[in-house]
Amino acid sequence: MTTPTEPMSGDGLGGAGDRPPAGVTVRSAERADLLGVFRVEKAVFTQPWPFAAFEKLLDAPAFLVADGAGTDRGSGDDGVAAGDVLGYVVGDLTPNHGRDIGHVKDIAVRPAAQGQGLGRTLLRRALYVLAGDGASVVKLEVRESNHRAQSLYADEGFDPARRIPRYYADGEAAFVMLLDVDEWARGDDADPA
Repeated sequence: MTTPTEPMSGDGLGGAGDRPPAGVTVRSAERADLLGVFRVEKAVFTQPWPFAAFEKLLDAPAFLVADGAGTDRGSGDDGVAAGDVLGYVVGDLTPNHGRDIGHVKDIAVRPAAQGQGLGRTLLRRALYVLAGDGASVVKLEVRESNHRAQSLYADEGFDPARRIPRYYADGEAAFVMLLDVDEWARGDDADPA
């Protein structure tokens, strides 16, 4: 398997999708980030995960946060202060008979920080981590109505695998989308920095 090198501090493979906006840092989540993660979760989702879910997943290999350290984002009406969590991704790994499966469980960007490529950056960083930890396939679930997220995932190489009726508590269906990590890595290797 070809494993892409995880870009550090915005340098690396693939162009702008790997680099967070100026002044934003993507790093592993820490306990001190959990309240900020939970605030983003509640701001983005109508059915947010409970705080305890994030506590349980704190050691997940691809639990990453984007923080606004070094930004001037604290001066606006959006309630975002410098150093606040702007977004996060939670991804873990399940052993599966020699073909480990990565799972992007949750990803969100604070509404005030959306539209700047931060969701793509978080997703790609999580994929680098999961690939580096041995995932051969990465899966995720996405709401049937969330066309924006489906487009992002398709752009990164995820393919819809199946539809699960009534997956969410409100009765909405989900699409399970899969990414072949080897194919994704080859695509990234074709565009070195």
